[in-house]
Amino acid sequence: MKKAERELRREIIARCKEMNVNGINQGTSGNISARFEDRMLISPSATPYDQLEPDMIASMALEDTSGAWEGPLKPSTEWRFHHALLRERPDAAAVVHAHPTYCTTLAIAQMEIPACHYMIAAFGGNNVRCAGYARFGTEELSAMAVEAMRERTACLMANHGMIAIGESLAKAMWRAVELETIARQYFLSLQLQRHVILTDQQVDETIAAFKGYGVQDEPDTTAARRPKPARKGAAAKRTRAA
Repeated sequence: MKKAERELRREIIARCKEMNVNGINQGTSGNISARFEDRMLISPSATPYDQLEPDMIASMALEDTSGAWEGPLKPSTEWRFHHALLRERPDAAAVVHAHPTYCTTLAIAQMEIPACHYMIAAFGGNNVRCAGYARFGTEELSAMAVEAMRERTACLMANHGMIAIGESLAKAMWRAVELETIARQYFLSLQLQRHVILTDQQVDETIAAFKGYGVQDEPDTTAARRPKPARKGAAAKRTRAA
């Protein structure tokens, strides 16, 4: 096994443990996957995270939709939507699925999350959709989840939980935590029976602003390469005197 693959497997395990530590998951109900070259690495089914070892992470070819895997343990029962998202979304390098309380509460009500906060822009648009209901692990659920994620980086799943994708495992986990945060905020605003939803223009402005967030201007190195001007004044007089 390549060193890079083993490190990615270790990170999957670490992120699984992180889900429970930060409260977005309970037990082994969540699952995490990541792209490695032309394969998907995914946490195994019904295995306590503190018992996981790198060799226990299941490996599946992205071009093979049969469900065949390599490893001592079978992949998560939710492998289908992980596989479909990594196969169909080149912008996704990792997928996090969990059952956080507030996301799941809204999903039980089969509600989407509207633009109640500017951070909705972190998920690609003016809402986070709620996919329809189908039994866990089914192709039907996978198809609905992929559709709900169209032009988005997260979705809720009716009567189930949530999904977030990212350009890395760290970014997918960040989005999962941020999604639960905004779900909690929206839920609490509903208790007030009063909330204001941002306009599409306001969300678009935030999306545009996010593109430059944290990007530093390149230093101007041209000055260091410019030839120094000829010396004048006293220095020139000294030269003539010599």
